[in-house]
Amino acid sequence: MNEGLPINKIVCGDNCEVMRTLPSESIDLVVTSPPYDDLRTYGGHSWDFYGVAWNLKRLLKVGGVIVWIVADATKNGSETGTSMRQALHFQSIGLNIHDTMIWEKTGQGACGSNSCYWQNWEYMFVISKGRLSTFNPIEDRKNASGVGKCVAPSGKDESGKWKYKREIETRDLGRRFNHWTIAAEGGLHPAPFPEALARDHILSWSNEGDIVLDPFSGSGTTAKMAKHNGRRFIGIEVNQEYCDIAEKRLAQDVLF
Repeated sequence: MNEGLPINKIVCGDNCEVMRTLPSESIDLVVTSPPYDDLRTYGGHSWDFYGVAWNLKRLLKVGGVIVWIVADATKNGSETGTSMRQALHFQSIGLNIHDTMIWEKTGQGACGSNSCYWQNWEYMFVISKGRLSTFNPIEDRKNASGVGKCVAPSGKDESGKWKYKREIETRDLGRRFNHWTIAAEGGLHPAPFPEALARDHILSWSNEGDIVLDPFSGSGTTAKMAKHNGRRFIGIEVNQEYCDIAEKRLAQDVLF
């Protein structure tokens, strides 16, 4: 099944060209953050969203997940809306928008205009190919109700009234909300990807031994976190400088 896959490698090249050489339904999870509109040139390279989307759908196993982390530029006083159009395109080609998550970054600023509230978040679209095959929920949220039993309403009738109530057992820590607050990081890449963000998505949507792909590998954070957490990885990056950085980071990490 893994024949023809560059397992545990960073491949330097155009992501569409590289992905076309990989076998269909061979990838368990994609965790990536593509360039947002034209906010940064990334060495002057352009990319084909529709080609990337088609290739990712083909490569993803049934039950697999794409985590697509993206934001919008503001042009002529209007946000582009590119992120939402991309999510809807994935849906139009037969994938599911499983969840629309939010990454809240530390720090804030005006994006395109000072006449708005400070912006400090990005979308994290969780796109699935059919029904999810893996979900390992992270449980690190302090339960407000504490430990013990409590009564919770469940289900509403047509009038909007609760149908019944049920008794549930609560623990000290509960499942995380889909709004994650994770500090942004500096680095040698113009848009560094926080290691904790990549790690938590890898833990959530894959199991040990699974293959994790990042078609916009950059400085190799997704690859590093996959390796560190017992997954196999494939990174694709068009910029040779970033490929070299990624290789150095991986060489310094834990052994395979």
